[in-house]
Amino acid sequence: MARAGAAQGAAVRDLDGRTYAGAPVALTSLTLSGLQVAVATAISSGAEGFEAVVVVGADVVGAAGLGADGAEPGLAAAREVSPTVTVHLLDRSGTVVVGDGVGDGVVGG
Repeated sequence: MARAGAAQGAAVRDLDGRTYAGAPVALTSLTLSGLQVAVATAISSGAEGFEAVVVVGADVVGAAGLGADGAEPGLAAAREVSPTVTVHLLDRSGTVVVGDGVGDGVVGG
């Protein structure tokens, strides 16, 4: 987040343990969330599924629950690939605000 100067960042870990990070893109012709960038990078690199998704940033704190994929545009894409992926939403300090699946509150693995 700091390097990109973004208020939000995201990462996905694929089934082989590789991690893909993303920051939001806001261009006139293209707008993507950090999670959309991370998912697209993983899929374009050959990932076949995800173990976990992490989204960090103040914008995710008010999300209407993890089941509402519209709350974060990348969640629908991540769950299309891996319907049971573990998802964690963190505030900017790194505190888990919302988590689901096995390992709630565990970010580092």
